[in-house]
Amino acid sequence: MATISVRRSPSRMLSSGTTRYVAGRLGQALLALFGVVTIVFFALRLSGDPARLLVPDGATAADIDRLRDKLGLNASLWDQYRHFLGNALHGDLGYSYVQNRPAIDLITERLPYTANLAVAALLLSLLFGVTVGVITALNRGKWQERVLMPIVLAGQAMPAFWTGLLLVLVFSVGLRWLPSTGYDGPLSLLLPSITLASLSAAAIARVTRGAVLEQLPMDYMRTARAKGAGGFRLVSRHLARNVAIPVLTVAGLELANLLGGAVVTEVIFAWPGLGQLTIQSVSARDFPVVQAIVILASGVYVVINLCTDLLYGVIDPRVSTGGKGEPA
Repeated sequence: MATISVRRSPSRMLSSGTTRYVAGRLGQALLALFGVVTIVFFALRLSGDPARLLVPDGATAADIDRLRDKLGLNASLWDQYRHFLGNALHGDLGYSYVQNRPAIDLITERLPYTANLAVAALLLSLLFGVTVGVITALNRGKWQERVLMPIVLAGQAMPAFWTGLLLVLVFSVGLRWLPSTGYDGPLSLLLPSITLASLSAAAIARVTRGAVLEQLPMDYMRTARAKGAGGFRLVSRHLARNVAIPVLTVAGLELANLLGGAVVTEVIFAWPGLGQLTIQSVSARDFPVVQAIVILASGVYVVINLCTDLLYGVIDPRVSTGGKGEPA
């Protein structure tokens, strides 16, 4: 008796592989988020007693104990942790010890400033990094590379606080072109975003240059050149898709780092974002606010990395199907 074999369609195989890939990455993301939040919760409790900072001078031990009881700090660490997790799962991240306001409200007020700063810095990083990376790769050994690569190396070597101080001295103190601190319109965004973008731009430039140099000897590039492709057409029609994955990888990581690394830049420029709030809250041992900021930053970091991984599958479907793409 003849047997009938059922063959799965390529689209169904691709869909199944993509679903498993997404589910696996999502599970890893949630596990990472849980681990970070747990570590920060217990690390904060080792930093000291916030009640001692909140009571006025001359307060007695009984006053401190009553405040600790009011804040829930007299409970065991395990009970505090269970209470924190239970409330967090319901969207309640607690009240600020210092300002007696919901921690989420304080973050919501500051988040737009940090988000604007991070996005502006990322756009500057991509514009400079990708442009310089492509130019130096296509002109290897020429004057363009000799001029631009030292700038890239200097940008990667200089810490953000030093770059920020130099920019303030030149453009605010010396030339008086731009404001040095605070938020007072779009011009206030320039110096902080350039400072924050300096390290990321250098990293993106080096990754882009390496990716382009790796693709230049390929057969399809020689064929494109033989057909007369050059300049913008060579980059946009032939190189762009093949160098997108490494550039996308570093861009996704840099965006997450920009959100988390804005603390130093915000302190230098007195920027009213989450970085300033983090420093103030850590100094005051305002546990609920610090925990809420960490949850938000970790969540953003995890989401950005997850979206980056998923975009790999859009650019190259073999990534989400275990390297098995559709049959020819």
